[in-house]
Amino acid sequence: MNAIDESARLMLAFRAGDDSAFDALFQRCAGPLLRYLERMVSDVGTAEELVQEAFLRVHGARERYSADARFSTWLYRIATNLALNELRRPRRRLRHESTFDPEGTPIDLRDPAPPVDSVVEARRAGAVLEAQLEALPERQRMALWLSAVEGFSYAEVARTLDATEKSVKALVHRARSALASRLAPAGELRAPRKGRA
Repeated sequence: MNAIDESARLMLAFRAGDDSAFDALFQRCAGPLLRYLERMVSDVGTAEELVQEAFLRVHGARERYSADARFSTWLYRIATNLALNELRRPRRRLRHESTFDPEGTPIDLRDPAPPVDSVVEARRAGAVLEAQLEALPERQRMALWLSAVEGFSYAEVARTLDATEKSVKALVHRARSALASRLAPAGELRAPRKGRA
């Protein structure tokens, strides 16, 4: 790695004994990690718990950390393993909605009264899209999110998912194709079907 990214620099500072670097690392990475985990486990409360667990593991691994790759690749690998373990649990916890945003600020639940038709249509479209994303196989969903939303390269996604770059490209392609094929001519998404990665 030619240049150490800011998160890796903070982790190295934390490893060297600077506890404030860990706080800065959490502030920097927790929001994007929470959004990723929400998509993986489809539950805000569980995702929040997994973010906490991921950072507990980062804290515990401070002595073993080395900046061989981007810090985010290492962090998302930890989080991915936690999410997969959660998804394999026989009885998943009941869902609950968070009243806090990714930075921990309480969400203002008051509505400034936008047009009702707009709200209904936006909620419907959002719910349909969420259902389509949730219907994707786990590994497709993870590969698509990491590459399209988090901006990971295929090599970084491959390291995160413990896969080859070729298989990551195939996962992303299948995920995009599945989502696109469910678009009806009228712009509506078809009912989701669970599939295999």
